[in-house]
Amino acid sequence: MSTHSYKDLLAQREALEQQIAAARRTEVADAVQKIKGLIEAFGLTHDDVFPPSKQKRETGTVAPKYRDPATGQTWTGRGKPPNWIKDQDRSQFAI
Repeated sequence: MSTHSYKDLLAQREALEQQIAAARRTEVADAVQKIKGLIEAFGLTHDDVFPPSKQKRETGTVAPKYRDPATGQTWTGRGKPPNWIKDQDRSQFAI
């Protein structure tokens, strides 16, 4: 059986968490200083350290290909077909 009480263990955990936070702050500060030194020494830029990701293709709007003569609704031909064109010959709705 453990000789430590629950309250003692909670106090130890709190003390450890404070030590962990302090150690992290110190080590992060040291790491940032090293990084700043390397950036200055080599004249690095933001793009050198963090290269831009590949350009994303811009998505634009697609012109509609089909029109419902009764309502004037249109559909591009992409995605799920609307009910007014579903299971029908699409050529009769072509714009």
